[in-house]
Amino acid sequence: MTTQEWGSIYKEMGATPVVNATGSVTFLGGSTPNAEVKAAMDAADSAFIPLIHLEQVAGDRIAEILGVPAAYVTSGAGSALTLATAAFMAGRDEKKIEQLPDTTGMPNEILIQKRQRYWYDRCLEMAGAKLVDIGDENGTTADQLRAAISEKTAAVHWNAYEQLPVDPSILTLEETIEIAHAAGKPVSVDAAGQIFPLENFGKYIKMGADFQCIAAKYMGAPHSTGFALGTKEVIETISRHSFVGYETHRIRGIGRPQKIDRQEIMGVVAAVQRWMTLNHEDRLAEFESKSQEILRRLQGIPGVTAWLNPNIMGHMPYGVFLTLDFDAVGLTIDDLVQKLKDGNPSVWTRRALDGADRLDIHVFGLVDGEAELVGDAMAAILKG
Repeated sequence: MTTQEWGSIYKEMGATPVVNATGSVTFLGGSTPNAEVKAAMDAADSAFIPLIHLEQVAGDRIAEILGVPAAYVTSGAGSALTLATAAFMAGRDEKKIEQLPDTTGMPNEILIQKRQRYWYDRCLEMAGAKLVDIGDENGTTADQLRAAISEKTAAVHWNAYEQLPVDPSILTLEETIEIAHAAGKPVSVDAAGQIFPLENFGKYIKMGADFQCIAAKYMGAPHSTGFALGTKEVIETISRHSFVGYETHRIRGIGRPQKIDRQEIMGVVAAVQRWMTLNHEDRLAEFESKSQEILRRLQGIPGVTAWLNPNIMGHMPYGVFLTLDFDAVGLTIDDLVQKLKDGNPSVWTRRALDGADRLDIHVFGLVDGEAELVGDAMAAILKG
């Protein structure tokens, strides 16, 4: 799209497009489908197909590509978490499926280590489950997890985020699986962004977890897509709780609002196929180049410390980290975020999510020419 056309479809309605230097965030639309995905979605328009069958063959293809037992396309990683939790609580009992989110008479506790609580664990509660913290802010022991497991336990949850250093105070996934399985309880893993290095893609199932989710938007699939990976039993049960279970098997489960269309399903398959054959060295080089374009424009500005984020794992490699000396610049991180947002065009950024007094720039959502634009806009503000 040319500069003149940029955001024109939004401008015609009186809405303001923005430059996304925040990353693959839902509140800005998450992702842009790549050419192969768009082509697959267009091809899917050519005919109708029973979605229960398409879900089966699409899941089979994804599972084959990743070397896992089974897969199921969902309306995002959060949807996969909710459907899996429902499956762990109600199983395939149709009366219980239709009873949710009322969990009376079924196991409804999802155990999670206190230090692993995170923003999206809310998705685990939406089918009626109760989150139960194990351990405290200082960590969790094996004995604490064993003691917490009871007849009320539906599953044990583990959050995978390998971009961060290993936390020695929590139970590892291997320890969690061993303890949970010894007690006859399944293990679910939120691995929404764990798609690179490629050996991480689906590895939690191979390690013995019963379920994990993936956000397909990170691979250039439509924003509102994801998928579940897991054992055949878990994936087949998820299908019963999903929108196709509601419409095809006539089971009134909680998954009906989380429907997905045939175009999106085929887009996810295309995205997975592309991701597994993509030249990731070239992909990483492009992300690093965009990050360096921003970084070069910030070097030498008094009171500004900026550096390259060295991370290449997961879905958002590289980027730029920045801190400010208020006495030299006269601005706080929040001031800079707001001034960038108020500019023309509006550049969206945000402070570090880990609580540090730092601005994190992600280049995931930047198209050609926008890295330079972001760097220039920041430099102009910081130079006063």
